[in-house]
Amino acid sequence: MGRRHFLAATTTLLAAADPGGATIANASDFPLRASSREPAPAAGNLRKIPIGVFDPVYEHLSLDAMLDKVSALGLEAMEIGTGGYPNNRHCPLDELIADRAKAKAWQKKFEDRGIRVATLSCHGNPLHPDPKHAKKDIDTFRNTVLLAEILGVKVIVGFSGCPGGTSQDTQPNWITYRWPPEYAQMQDWQWKEKVIPFWKEQAKYAREHGVKRLAFEMHPNFVVYNPRTLLKLREAVGEEIGANCDLSHLFWQGCDPVEVIHFLGKQGAIFHAHMKDTVFFPENLNRFGVLNFAFETNELDLASETFRAVGYGHSASLWKSVVKAYMDVGFEGILSIENEDPILAGEVGVERAAYVLKNVRNELLGA
Repeated sequence: MGRRHFLAATTTLLAAADPGGATIANASDFPLRASSREPAPAAGNLRKIPIGVFDPVYEHLSLDAMLDKVSALGLEAMEIGTGGYPNNRHCPLDELIADRAKAKAWQKKFEDRGIRVATLSCHGNPLHPDPKHAKKDIDTFRNTVLLAEILGVKVIVGFSGCPGGTSQDTQPNWITYRWPPEYAQMQDWQWKEKVIPFWKEQAKYAREHGVKRLAFEMHPNFVVYNPRTLLKLREAVGEEIGANCDLSHLFWQGCDPVEVIHFLGKQGAIFHAHMKDTVFFPENLNRFGVLNFAFETNELDLASETFRAVGYGHSASLWKSVVKAYMDVGFEGILSIENEDPILAGEVGVERAAYVLKNVRNELLGA
């Protein structure tokens, strides 16, 4: 299929290729119909943003086998997990920071296949009220900074964390609604006593080691979960704080993806971008609202939404607008595919997402 026919035919192709595809195709524009606009023709100076992948999807493969797969897909960069929730299957963090030569040899494996290690990711909760949990994630973050310094990697991706609501709590307390008043008191305590002091210290540490971009994923169950909370932390801590703009978490919150990219991008506050989609199921959404997420296929019947590979929740036209928006704001990072699709699981979802992203990028660049 020629690229000129790609956008027009994508919805039909995806529906045919995917179990339950007709339902998903019909639902694809549901939350963002007004935003699924065709972008203006590309200007000649638009940057070719590299397309990459986040490595936990290949956790069953060795480093070399994974790199062969990624190279075969024609991807140009990678986001590599160093610990935390995604673990570090392909990055022996402690070994690499202890031996600079070993770290450089590890990096060369990527470079020999034309792949850049663009970001290191340590998605954990360094603010966890359990001291052992917090220490493990703090150590991972600080060691990731050291590895980034050795490798010349400029962006570290992670979560902002979430403390308890009081100094006596033993589990995190994610507060999004400031009433009754005790919730406002707890949220204020979290930010004043835990969140801001901690990240001021860590931003200083990162800066001292040449890392000036900490990309926080705006994710539920952490204090930074939308653009407003991201900017709240950025204003309190400094310009080292920016976004890992994972739209899959913003779709269900009702955000317009193009508006978010323009809003944050014009402030220089987007450091990284996860490429992951979300599909809505209108009948369940109307009954149960958005706080009704599915992670497994056996939960889909009653779900309001779930993660999908790029192009399987929203149209290729919408994703073309998204990529164009990143180009418009001069985004300097990569488009990192993160596949958590319960239907197109694992490598299949990566392949489908890469196909959509490469086609819309080529459309924009006139390639």
